[in-house]
Amino acid sequence: MPIPPSLASTLLHQIDQDQALIPGLPNDVAALILSFLPYSHHCRLKPTCKPWYIFLSSKTLHSLRRHHRRRSLSHLLCVFPEDPHISSPFLFDPQHLAWRPLPPLPCNPHEYGLCNFTSVSLGPHIYVLGGSLFDTRSFPLDRPSPSSSAFRYNFLTSSWDRLAPMLSPRGSFACAAIPSADQIIVAGGGSRHTLFRAAGSRICSVERYDVERDEWEALDGLPRFRAGCVGFAVREGGEEREFWVMGGYGDSRTVSGVFPVDEYYKDALVMELKGNGGGKWRELGDMWGAGETPRFGKIVMVEDEDGGSPPAIFMLDDNDILRYDMASNRWQKECSVPRRAPCKSSYGLVVLNEELHVMTIVNGIDSTETRRSRQQKRAGTLFMQIYHPRKKTWRCLVTKPPFRQPLDFSTTVMCPIQL
Repeated sequence: MPIPPSLASTLLHQIDQDQALIPGLPNDVAALILSFLPYSHHCRLKPTCKPWYIFLSSKTLHSLRRHHRRRSLSHLLCVFPEDPHISSPFLFDPQHLAWRPLPPLPCNPHEYGLCNFTSVSLGPHIYVLGGSLFDTRSFPLDRPSPSSSAFRYNFLTSSWDRLAPMLSPRGSFACAAIPSADQIIVAGGGSRHTLFRAAGSRICSVERYDVERDEWEALDGLPRFRAGCVGFAVREGGEEREFWVMGGYGDSRTVSGVFPVDEYYKDALVMELKGNGGGKWRELGDMWGAGETPRFGKIVMVEDEDGGSPPAIFMLDDNDILRYDMASNRWQKECSVPRRAPCKSSYGLVVLNEELHVMTIVNGIDSTETRRSRQQKRAGTLFMQIYHPRKKTWRCLVTKPPFRQPLDFSTTVMCPIQL
């Protein structure tokens, strides 16, 4: 398939014709060949020669890969095991079981313990927004504060950029990217921290970030305070039409007048997306029928990349996978995870290449490997059970994560990205 003229001209401008990408081939043909290399191998191939380094670091490469979307894009997962200011996130390629470290976020000496932030991908970038943290300049010191910070990792320059802060600081909030408008929407949140489950504030404000202008704009707020919620955009005709906010908690109550407990919502909220701003919020009723026990597991959405069918929304609760039916506004059991998680461990749930990846850490010994480092023993083995919703089939993958300690999926932040 020929390269579009605009991409070819960009490539010829960046690379001198005397420095061929592949000797004996025109640069546009060689660029097409190199664009099909898995993204996880690029960092090892860049030092091959100067033309390869220029091409593999250029916008032309990403444009070519997106032009041949179905065949060349790598479905990757960015994993933030803990505070990204002090611990490097890693990029994981499940197809080739390859891990690649990314640089940590720019550090602020006054802030530490960042958690409950949200990470979302848009184009060749990953955004890290908000979160809850401790600030040595605040009082009292033992209580978390919400953050309004925003960072963006640029895969072209392999560096982090500090963006305009959000209008309202927040952590544990709903977030969704709007690729058709090059925007990001955030809703709700508060100052909840992993050490203080029911403490902290809740907010109802909603904002939209414009990538081109690097500006945040306030939209109509949620009808009620809501934190710990999940957000996603529903597409129709190739464009995002609605922004959904599901799950989360509002007020808190106490058990026996001592132990604080969150009051979880059983409904969902929908905002119609418009070109000049967001619309009004539409409230959906209770998603659980009479006599059903509400479940509050991890929620993800699986989109049909061809646009031929509506998105599917799934929830992982304990060992059961539930599917949400938009027509009836009800959750129905889809299937169960084949292998249950070990005792006192947690599941991680993400969507990659239209498949559900249910992840957990196991500590079984691999008999084929006689020499294992202490780091691998401490980190355990990442076991992924992968479910295909349309085929209704399961498969599994096993890999050794490069972390110093086992992943805690109750606090680990994960962000799918296509490059």
